[in-house]
Amino acid sequence: MGLARRDTIHHTYGDYLGWPEDVRYELIDGEAFMMAPAPDLEHQEVAGEIFFQLRLALGEGPCKPFVAPVDVRLPRLDEADDQMDTVVQPDVLVVCDPSRLDRRGVRGAPDLVVEVLSRSTASHDHVRKRQVYERAGVKEYWLVHPTDRMVTIYRLVEGAYGKPDVQELQGETAVGVLPDVVIAWDALVARLAPVE
Repeated sequence: MGLARRDTIHHTYGDYLGWPEDVRYELIDGEAFMMAPAPDLEHQEVAGEIFFQLRLALGEGPCKPFVAPVDVRLPRLDEADDQMDTVVQPDVLVVCDPSRLDRRGVRGAPDLVVEVLSRSTASHDHVRKRQVYERAGVKEYWLVHPTDRMVTIYRLVEGAYGKPDVQELQGETAVGVLPDVVIAWDALVARLAPVE
């Protein structure tokens, strides 16, 4: 199941800024995709815990974690903000270059992006957003599958994502782009509803 498109018109971030705030969209190559309704509590538990662990591990260093909603503007070249046609809102992200942060959010590729999958967003996150993150230069992209208790990790190698690393949500998973940072899964998984 894919996300609904707003319309068939090519949009820019300039258009996006004028839309009502009560409905959230992501722009991918000018296509406006309506964000899914508020995620369920399990999704929020997983995203919140990952953000919490990243925040504790990173402390006051240069790398800053954020949790959605935060606009991440991904220019193709040196486009002005209002001309960009790709703006996404990852569930969790880390930016280590402070020059990419401004009052509107993030301009340029985060170092780490984590998407927590749900039925309504899984194909969008696996296909469209993976392609966008790869093109933009996101160094590490995690897809966390709460129901399947798995994480799929893509790492950028010479400008492209290599074969994904698929792990169970157990023990700890090292964050490759953040030395000495791990995400611990066991306590989190114990809090999730049993798999049916």
